[in-house]
Amino acid sequence: MHVSDTDSKPDAPSPGKPPAVGLVGLGNLGMPIALALLDAGWSVTVFDRRAELVERAGAQGARAAADVSGLADQPMLAIAVTDDTAVDEVLIGSGLLSALRAGSAVAVHSTILPVTAQRLGEQAVAAGIALVDAPVSGGAARARAGDLTVFAGGSPDALHRAKPYLDTVASTVVHLGGAGAGSAAKLGNQLMMFASLAATYEALDLAAVYDVAPEAFLRAVTHSTGDCWIAREWGFFDRTAAEYDASGLPLRYRPWSKDLWDLVATGRAHDLSLPVAGMLAQLMPGWVEAHAHGSQP
Repeated sequence: MHVSDTDSKPDAPSPGKPPAVGLVGLGNLGMPIALALLDAGWSVTVFDRRAELVERAGAQGARAAADVSGLADQPMLAIAVTDDTAVDEVLIGSGLLSALRAGSAVAVHSTILPVTAQRLGEQAVAAGIALVDAPVSGGAARARAGDLTVFAGGSPDALHRAKPYLDTVASTVVHLGGAGAGSAAKLGNQLMMFASLAATYEALDLAAVYDVAPEAFLRAVTHSTGDCWIAREWGFFDRTAAEYDASGLPLRYRPWSKDLWDLVATGRAHDLSLPVAGMLAQLMPGWVEAHAHGSQP
């Protein structure tokens, strides 16, 4: 793992006492993170509005909080909810940020607008809390294995305080700057990834005209200059869409919709031309869903 700009050692937990964390959100990302933490010996207290998910985590050893206020005594808090509004509700609307003990650390894993992460970072500093803007990449399987990549934004002190937690859930943590920088970099990653996915959809359509089997085309590409993560992990988004279907997650919260429109909004806010992001935001929600459900985009 790499965390830049800080070489100091994190505070060690009391001898014989497992490190503790509160986790809000037990969806596609939060549940595997919770299970990975439990496997690593952490004391994990969880909250989610869906009682069945809390029960599932509880069956694996997690404690349940009745509401988010029940996490106020946790020295480390992780948030993996759907969007900016949900993160704001957890930290600000509920009063949890002001109720946390001074010196506590918060990692926001949700992919949110950089401006939201920046504002939350400022509010956390005012409350004496160390907040890391910490969106992730890797998907559910890597989350379950503690093998995520974290796009980290925050002060060196915030990363120092969150380091034991981040070391457990991630194999790669890159410190990119202050709060907001992590979210900006994550959106940049999404732009590159979905552009690659769109190009691969079109390339497969072209190959199919000449009766080239998808598997053969992808095998050739992964040994060529067109090699990319999308080609090597083909089927990832079909599987992810199926998981979202099973959990009932609305399309507006799925990354091929929400993250791309967040890119467009961020570009507009900074008078930045992002024409590829605009095109993808219009095309990809329909394309990904159509492909996942058995029809070509």
